[in-house]
Amino acid sequence: MNRNLRVCVVFLMMVCIASYLLVPAVPDVSAGPKTYTIGVVPQFEQRKLHAAWKPIVEDLEKRTGLTFNLNSTLTIDAFERAIERGEFDFLYLNPYHLVQVHDSQGYIPLVADKEALRGILVVRKESAVRSPAELNGKVVAFPSPNAIGATLLPKSDLGQLFQATVTPLYVKTHSSVYLHVVKDLAAAGGGVEKTLQEQSEAIRGALRIIYRTRSFPSHPVAAHPRVPADIREKVRKAFLSMNDSPEGRAMLQNVPVGKFIPVSYDDYAVMSAWGLEKFWKPVKED
Repeated sequence: MNRNLRVCVVFLMMVCIASYLLVPAVPDVSAGPKTYTIGVVPQFEQRKLHAAWKPIVEDLEKRTGLTFNLNSTLTIDAFERAIERGEFDFLYLNPYHLVQVHDSQGYIPLVADKEALRGILVVRKESAVRSPAELNGKVVAFPSPNAIGATLLPKSDLGQLFQATVTPLYVKTHSSVYLHVVKDLAAAGGGVEKTLQEQSEAIRGALRIIYRTRSFPSHPVAAHPRVPADIREKVRKAFLSMNDSPEGRAMLQNVPVGKFIPVSYDDYAVMSAWGLEKFWKPVKED
């Protein structure tokens, strides 16, 4: 190769390198910030549920710098199907359902209310029923087949402790259970103490508690294991920090949560030995 040709080749190579270095990098517009889904068990009707949880999710975004999409299904059955498919990144769910899907989805509990829960059976205030045994053969309203405090524990105790066989009427939400009893559409209803306290004074005043179940850990906020550990910890700390201000505590009271504490799966594993699986109804796919 003669000298002039070598000079030309070197020059062209330098031009190509310079052109490459001067071309501005094109940002990857497809790689936006991750949006995490939050599912909430529909204990209440949709408007009340969104009124309680939307401010919490917005506050969570401010505390973490993350983006969340609140996803509340219309029915508990639909919520359970979504859990069993692992659709939510984070969720607030029935404690026993956490146990039921532990092997398949492995949801990791992060926080829960410090106060344990108890299931209840309520009747109309003027009802002659005084004992759960007197409900034998009667219609009893429940929110859904797999609600731990409102259905599973009361049904288990009705059958095993009081030898009472009842006709269950599933009415979707705790609020609907109490309304059915007040309107005399069911002889009794299953709920939990915390959701009864969330009802109007007129509803509470029209009902009487005839039975309380054993206590159990409160509904947890849990994360799917696909969520990175550092993100899970950031969300846990954000929920715990809501305890520290009057505004945060007021938001949590609407869930209702008195005070969040850290929890782990060990807090819930004890329920797997309660024999409730015989009352558990696997949800059907759509």
